[in-house]
Amino acid sequence: MCFEPYLHFQGDCAAAMAFYADVFGGDLTMMRYAEAPGATPDAAGGDRVMHAALAVGGGSLMGSDYPPGMAGAAQASVSISYGVPDIAAGQAVFERLAEGGEVVMPWGPTFWAQGFGMVKDRFGTHWMVSGPPAEGG
Repeated sequence: MCFEPYLHFQGDCAAAMAFYADVFGGDLTMMRYAEAPGATPDAAGGDRVMHAALAVGGGSLMGSDYPPGMAGAAQASVSISYGVPDIAAGQAVFERLAEGGEVVMPWGPTFWAQGFGMVKDRFGTHWMVSGPPAEGG
């Protein structure tokens, strides 16, 4: 059994998950609240996403929008760690996630990895991108 992150958004889940599919590849599926059995489009929040799943490399990144009228802060205290096979791939992913977001720790070498960086993307999701282990580590 493994852990799979489930992200929550305030109406921009579809845009966020489409962006993540563009960055990471994989297979994206989405179900809207309005598609639930017995739902009416007005009561269900229209285009809000009830469940989305991005299948990548044997795991999933999942998400949904909060139901209409429900308060919540998107990814307030959680970071998603993403490992990459080489420095070039790590830097490319980091730069894509940083577009329109906020760099928390710039991409660069550390004592534990050849490349590491932290970013809060434009959707409020915090990421830690990590390259291969540091040489000798």
